[in-house]
Amino acid sequence: MISEGTPAPVFTLKDQFGREISLSDFRNRQHVLLLFYPLDWTPT
Repeated sequence: MISEGTPAPVFTLKDQFGREISLSDFRNRQHVLLLFYPLDWTPT
């Protein structure tokens, strides 16, 4: 688990349209919210 205030690791994911988006694309923005939503049918 990452502690509060720790910078997020560098990563790239695909958005809902299949375009690659990197966390670094949002550098110099005031806030970025990272949200993990598991699939509805997964036991979490």
